[in-house]
Amino acid sequence: MTLPGFPEAAPLAGLGGGILIGLAAALMLLGAGRIAGVSGIAARATGLSSGGMSGSSAWMFLLGLPLGALVVVMLSGGLEASFANPWVLAIAGLLVGIGTRLGSGCTSGHGVCGVSRLSQRSIVATLTFMAAGIATVAAMNAAGLEVLP
Repeated sequence: MTLPGFPEAAPLAGLGGGILIGLAAALMLLGAGRIAGVSGIAARATGLSSGGMSGSSAWMFLLGLPLGALVVVMLSGGLEASFANPWVLAIAGLLVGIGTRLGSGCTSGHGVCGVSRLSQRSIVATLTFMAAGIATVAAMNAAGLEVLP
């Protein structure tokens, strides 16, 4: 299903994905007693953090992210993707990594797990993420830059 005027929109796929993300976060919290914040898990896997889950569990979680996406691509018959310049991606990834350390977590940890627990810090962080994203798109549109490839 697509929305009129938005041929790329797929609200049912988004709803399904959101449900799966929420379910996975709930299972991790209920099953392992841990928040499914990817930046914290990545910090544990790389040795930047000593708390939380074991290093091997953190690596398994991180490896499962691209492997899960690969399974979906294989089951769906393929995926057509386009990416920005590799240098732009590398710089953006570095900035996101710095931001997650400064913000004590990433969008998945704050937005999915923290907001659902009514954490004030996570609500403020998520509102900040959203405002920055909206401002960035507005600035790019005002400058005549294409937001999506």
